[in-house]
Amino acid sequence: MNNYLIANWKCNKGIEEAQRWFDVFAKRYRPVQGLTIIIAPSFISLPSLSHTIKTMGLENVSLAAQDISPFPKGSYTGAVAADMVKYFADYVILGHWERRVYFHETEADITRKMGEAMDAGLIPIMCVDLPYAASQILPLNDNDGKEMIIAFGPMEATTSRVPEPPIKAAETARSLARNLYGKAVVYGGSLEPENVKDYIGLPELAGLMVGQASLDVDSFLDISEQMAQAVQNKNVLHKGDI
Repeated sequence: MNNYLIANWKCNKGIEEAQRWFDVFAKRYRPVQGLTIIIAPSFISLPSLSHTIKTMGLENVSLAAQDISPFPKGSYTGAVAADMVKYFADYVILGHWERRVYFHETEADITRKMGEAMDAGLIPIMCVDLPYAASQILPLNDNDGKEMIIAFGPMEATTSRVPEPPIKAAETARSLARNLYGKAVVYGGSLEPENVKDYIGLPELAGLMVGQASLDVDSFLDISEQMAQAVQNKNVLHKGDI
């Protein structure tokens, strides 16, 4: 199974600040087989950062949009359609709790967005929130053959800045994987360089989703290097079993 480290910048970093982040990141970053780094900047930075990744030749690094419109291109003032995003990003975050709470998105909205994303060839990073995961994963059952990443975490972990205990995260990941045909499941919620080691080693998780800690490039590099080391160790063990 591939491993993922997702950085959700949320409503932060303009074009120049995003470029400076990548300039520092590129100097220390070393690709590792089996680990995909996904950065989700604001819409305004997607075109320039897409060019940056290609120019710098950053292997196993992709971009994600933080959202898309539930509608196709057309007369929808202020909307950004999936078909417009696909030239700059490979992934899109859908159903984040902040979109559900602050923008009042419904399950119907998210289902429409998922359909638009898949039609455009974008891979959804579907967010589900505890304790509502059971109802939120229902629309996903019709897409068992589609590539998708499931990101979960309790809202309280983000608002209180206290991550969910690793044993609970593993239990939730197992449950989600059973109900979603083995799709990749990642955990997000108040992760920092100091606590990610407790989650990186969980076999139930295919990766992590980082918010606040991804804004500081040194913190994010610390997390990515810890994950890279863990994935390299797995690769060595796997080769030894062959």
